[in-house]
Amino acid sequence: MAEPKRSLDATDRAILRALSHNARSSGTALAAAAGIAESTVALRLRRLHDDGYLRGYHADIDVAALGVTVQALISIKLTKHVRAEVDAFRQAAPTWPGVLALFHMAGADDYLLHVAAHSASALRDFVLAYLAGHPAVAHTETNLIFEHVEGRGLEQLLS
Repeated sequence: MAEPKRSLDATDRAILRALSHNARSSGTALAAAAGIAESTVALRLRRLHDDGYLRGYHADIDVAALGVTVQALISIKLTKHVRAEVDAFRQAAPTWPGVLALFHMAGADDYLLHVAAHSASALRDFVLAYLAGHPAVAHTETNLIFEHVEGRGLEQLLS
């Protein structure tokens, strides 16, 4: 069993809040946001990473700017819940072209797949090539995304 994470203090929360707004924030900016000396920022960041609070730094790339005009959320029901089949699906799906995210769900559907494609026909081809014939997949339902707006929920969680 893994050791429990240490709890976050106000300084940790301030650093995470600042990073959630701009993952490229400098040590100087993070120190100012947290009210600490710049020399302690690197130590705090390392601890946040080691404790599992900070998983990485990511670029928010606009796929539409890349010419990818179609995004969809595909609900997936598996045929059966045999550990080997579930694990095989979970390992394969994130590697398929255009897959942006995979969510394991509780409820009516087992997984939710966020996919980007260059066109509606490319999305159809993706569904046929990767989902329709997959032995673990019983049913899919594709929902097109018209707009994606980031939520501010993380900010409240860090307050």
